[in-house]
Amino acid sequence: MSGHSKWATIHRKKGLIDAERGKIFQKIAKEIMVAARGTNGDIESNASLRAVVEKARSNNMPKDNIQKAIDKAIGAGNDVNFESIRYEGYASGGVAIMVDCLTDNRNRTAMLVRSTLTKHGGNLGTDGSVSYMFKRFGVIEMENKYDFDKVMDIAISNDALDVKEEDDVYIVYTEPADFIKVKEAFESEGINEFLTSEITYVADNKISLDDEKTEKVMNLIEALSDIDDVSEVYHNLDV
Repeated sequence: MSGHSKWATIHRKKGLIDAERGKIFQKIAKEIMVAARGTNGDIESNASLRAVVEKARSNNMPKDNIQKAIDKAIGAGNDVNFESIRYEGYASGGVAIMVDCLTDNRNRTAMLVRSTLTKHGGNLGTDGSVSYMFKRFGVIEMENKYDFDKVMDIAISNDALDVKEEDDVYIVYTEPADFIKVKEAFESEGINEFLTSEITYVADNKISLDDEKTEKVMNLIEALSDIDDVSEVYHNLDV
């Protein structure tokens, strides 16, 4: 199994300590509203909502913000009308790019994604052109300050798929359905400081590029991530 992107981890950590914090919360709030729409807002009985709330907590989103997003989605006369759209394409060097969006204006979002790809040397592909290169997993990342054998034992005992050690980070992979169970098992054993903990897409294989091309692709990923309608950008660049 390919390792989760270290750049993605750095990007999220950066987002929580600078001016990007508010923008990250806005994007996650939109995901929460979509997951809560048409429900009674109960997190425990809605797997999709619970997964997004876990993502919000992982990004240190305040409880009040989470609840406000849920309340807005289930409130009488709410105007939540976002649709999910996925765009697929390639960056320079043949790097696969998959962009998940939540938007209230499909034409606007398509134009922004397409123009951003073109500006940074990428191109938009057809549906299914790269999505087959990614699989959905629960991913839990933590600093390697914990005993590796203990981490491995907890993970495997609770049906995790794999545990990797990359640089100073342990990465635990789970089936999406087992994600909450594995995370709660760690928390019950006193391991509760996570760099990331969410259900996400992971590339089957990574592509390595030289420094110049890597920077170019990373600039594209950053530019796509800055689009308000974009909720996640997945890629198979080895960074």
